[in-house]
Amino acid sequence: MDLHYEIYGAGDETIVLLHGGGTDMRTWQFILPRLAANYRVIAFDGRGAGQSPAPVEPANYVEDVKMVLDHFGLEKAILVGHSIGGQIAVDFDLTYPERVSKLVLIACSVTGFQNAPDIEERFQRVLAAAPDVEKMTEFSLDLPSYDVVKASPHHLELMTEMIRHNIQRWFDWKSGESVWPQPPAIERLDRLAAPTLFMIGTLDRPDLFPLAEQFGQLPNARLVWIDGTDHMPMFTHPDEVSHTILQFLEE
Repeated sequence: MDLHYEIYGAGDETIVLLHGGGTDMRTWQFILPRLAANYRVIAFDGRGAGQSPAPVEPANYVEDVKMVLDHFGLEKAILVGHSIGGQIAVDFDLTYPERVSKLVLIACSVTGFQNAPDIEERFQRVLAAAPDVEKMTEFSLDLPSYDVVKASPHHLELMTEMIRHNIQRWFDWKSGESVWPQPPAIERLDRLAAPTLFMIGTLDRPDLFPLAEQFGQLPNARLVWIDGTDHMPMFTHPDEVSHTILQFLEE
């Protein structure tokens, strides 16, 4: 197993944490101790992020999660995914439903979801700024869905450092392509096998809200809104996020 990982806590059940794009396992630093008080927790840096090696061919993030579970001999795990990490978790459940006991999704999209035009334009602005890492970092944070994070100097410093580091890592990638299961998950959400918790902040990207409501209508899922937070509720509202996750897992 070539991905960088860290293990915390102990328990009969294991949580595997999947971070979002442009970030790494530091995403979880404020809620990890709370989760590890009751569970064994595995946090890892996705391929090309943090301290994990860069992709040398189109990345298959779903198979990377399977590799993590296989490496630790886990027949099943609780998957907690943020942003694209949630997208990966959804596709993993649809591909390997027998390997997921519960699913926690935080501010995520899914494959087949179309970003709002203004969001897509901002993403393209980041790419167009290459190879200026500082500009790319600045533009990455120039989203209303990071306003709550940016209001805290400490959180802003942590986010800036994490995004800067991972943007620098992008230039090591041999391939920027990725492979995803087909058909897209958005066409198959009713087939999700695991009990699912979908959490999203009331100040996150509005284009994610209809998707959140779609999850909330699934018979095996629950939608929880985190009031007053943006795309990074793990940073700004760690107590509420941790409590909601643990309450869901203990049911």
